[in-house]
Amino acid sequence: MRDEAHRNEESGIREDRQSRLGRRAMLGLSAAGLGGLSLGALAFRPVEDQVEFLTQKVSRASKPSELKITDMRVAVLKGVPFTSPIVRIYTNQGISGYGEVRDDADKRYALELKNRLVGQNPCNVEMLFKRIKQFGSHGRRGGGVSGVEMALWDLAGKAYGVPVFQMLGGAYRRKIRLYTDTTESENPKEYGRRMKERVEKGFTFLKMDLGIELIAKKPGTIVGKSLWNGNLEQYDETPGGYGQTEHNFTMVQVTDKGIDLMEEFVEAVRDAVGYDIPLGMDHTGHFDVNTAIRLAHRFEKYNLAWMEDLVPWNYTDDWKEITAAVNVPTMTGEDIYGLDAFKKLCDADAVDIVQPDPATAGGILETKRIGDYAREKGKPMPLHYAGSPVGAMAAAHIAAATESFIALEYHATDVPFWNDLVKQEEPLMNKGWYQLTDKPGLGIEMDEKEMAKHLADGEKLFAPTPEWNKKSSHDRTWS
Repeated sequence: MRDEAHRNEESGIREDRQSRLGRRAMLGLSAAGLGGLSLGALAFRPVEDQVEFLTQKVSRASKPSELKITDMRVAVLKGVPFTSPIVRIYTNQGISGYGEVRDDADKRYALELKNRLVGQNPCNVEMLFKRIKQFGSHGRRGGGVSGVEMALWDLAGKAYGVPVFQMLGGAYRRKIRLYTDTTESENPKEYGRRMKERVEKGFTFLKMDLGIELIAKKPGTIVGKSLWNGNLEQYDETPGGYGQTEHNFTMVQVTDKGIDLMEEFVEAVRDAVGYDIPLGMDHTGHFDVNTAIRLAHRFEKYNLAWMEDLVPWNYTDDWKEITAAVNVPTMTGEDIYGLDAFKKLCDADAVDIVQPDPATAGGILETKRIGDYAREKGKPMPLHYAGSPVGAMAAAHIAAATESFIALEYHATDVPFWNDLVKQEEPLMNKGWYQLTDKPGLGIEMDEKEMAKHLADGEKLFAPTPEWNKKSSHDRTWS
């Protein structure tokens, strides 16, 4: 009886299929389009035929409501210009999304989040961000959450067929202004010449690094140099060393002679590039609030766009003191994770400008929220960035959708292969600007063959990560 019933069922299926094929043949339902079929004739056909006919050219590569994350892998690149872990999230529908962990951060900051994402719909970006937000923190530790969030937006945009900036509320601009710097020189005129070359390449906004190490070799310029055995390298990672000691605790000061010599660099750059170009300043060194104020007073006449990170971002009262004392715009933010810490700076009116890095701040939406909040407090928002095209495009979509945006950092002027990392005929950066298109998601696809040429030592290109599949902790932060 079961066999006979099974045969009858198969017979019914065949008859139904033949009936449907007959109807299609009669209607001429082909990929050629409407053909000679009138809309009136179509109206009298069964609903399933109408739907099938009218949607025959609709792409079914992505059904957003059924999209699920199936895997997450990372490829660590070097020299872009620093080390950049690129996140790739895979789905059950063949589309994938890219994100980027903060430059020089650990790929494991992202990988530890994998088991909390697999099986989820990536289009639920805000919900997933709130789920993983607790695993990020300030500095490079924010890179994992930020990189994953970027990849989720890339997937959501691809699933719905729209660029990310459109999903953020639309664009205030499609052309994104970039600012850049150059390598330092101990010769002020040479420094000026290098900065002028950037202007000749089309950049309309510049930043100069002016570290006290440029003048420290000359006697009588730095007080307290001997406390650090003469090593004033800001990125030295020796525990307890100058590079790992917050500014107020180094007991380093710059003398009048030292400030005179630093001024020579600023003057040479201004002589080279003129005053039509905004010029910011960064990486001055680790010294106290009083020295920061003295430096700013000396540089007022050069109309700097900002002085950046004069003290660590978390010293709100110190920032407020500096900002109130000088007539040079103050700025910080590249190492801050999340909106809450930016709120504290803005509410205290501690700085004039906020500058988040999307790869630390929490990704795309959180950075836009930071910009919107800062605008309410009258503070503009340039964006810090120093990585690959993935994070650069994530930042560009934020810039497009944020009213108070000023300029986005471009740190790859001297990286010859940077644009080769994406499959695109036109360069992403053209004469100091990015131009966003209507391509979905972040608007780029990575060239994995090119990526494979620039992997960090010992790394593989998006190698499987089954060791991160298992969740081994309870995540709720309340009881």
